[in-house]
Amino acid sequence: MLHCIGGLKSATMEVFIPQKSAELGLNDHHQNEVISYMRFARSKRGLRLKTVDSCFQDLKESRLVEETFTIDEVSEVLSGLQAVVHSEVESELINTTYTNVLLLRQLFSQAEKWYLKLQTDISELENRELLEQVAEFEKAEFTSSNKKPIIDIVKPKLAPLNEGATAELLNKEILRLQEENEKLKSRLKTMEIQATNALDEKSELERALHDLQLNQGNQKDFIKAEDLSDLENTVAALKSEFQKTLNDKTESQKSLEQNLATAKHDLLRVQEQLSLAEKELEKKFQQTAAYRNMKEILTKKNDQIKDLRKRLAKYEPED
Repeated sequence: MLHCIGGLKSATMEVFIPQKSAELGLNDHHQNEVISYMRFARSKRGLRLKTVDSCFQDLKESRLVEETFTIDEVSEVLSGLQAVVHSEVESELINTTYTNVLLLRQLFSQAEKWYLKLQTDISELENRELLEQVAEFEKAEFTSSNKKPIIDIVKPKLAPLNEGATAELLNKEILRLQEENEKLKSRLKTMEIQATNALDEKSELERALHDLQLNQGNQKDFIKAEDLSDLENTVAALKSEFQKTLNDKTESQKSLEQNLATAKHDLLRVQEQLSLAEKELEKKFQQTAAYRNMKEILTKKNDQIKDLRKRLAKYEPED
């Protein structure tokens, strides 16, 4: 057991002769981002291996002080060591999982700003060929004779993905349709207010006419004959003017209703165009190299996790 761990430690310290530089099919910016993440993962891995080595060293210094041991004593020592190593490895695997979730969260949050829906292919994470490609890339980037420095710059916030003129045009079209959608909503709201005001004004005019007719009936007995004729003429003129006003309001109301229906149709048309543009943009993004490379990276990471689980299974006791 001690010999096995010692061999693991020496393997991590071995310096490989650099071969032809491996590539991941990414642009310089994204490749540097991958290298930064691999540098972070290597540092965490090195710290955890040192912790495992210290567990064995503590065991040798504290328990292996006698020349001979019984089977029960050896079994007790190995059981204790197994529990400590199991805890350390489990802690690292859990931390690696959470770290990957945070990395995915950054990418998904960036995509959602542009109404994109990213998908992952978990089966690709166990692709041995891709995993070996990542291993070659790591070996080429981090060996002492071929180590490439990464420029230390202030990390900006994640910028939305944008590849090619087609995606840019689709994004602009989405923004334009969204603006037109907002304008139509505002216009529709204004027309609804105008239609409501016209109906209220029509109701007020009808009430005024009704009150005038009531007043006319109450005052007929008290008005002289000549004044009655003048009053009837005035009422007739008022009725004619009211009818004209009422007709104008009716026409205005009909026009407002027609405009309202037209605005609703325009709003539905714009919303449909917006939905089609979003689907087209999502389709274009899924065909980009960034989308395929992201799937490959996630596939490789899952393969690494499964490989670690297989290694860990070698140290777990059989039931």
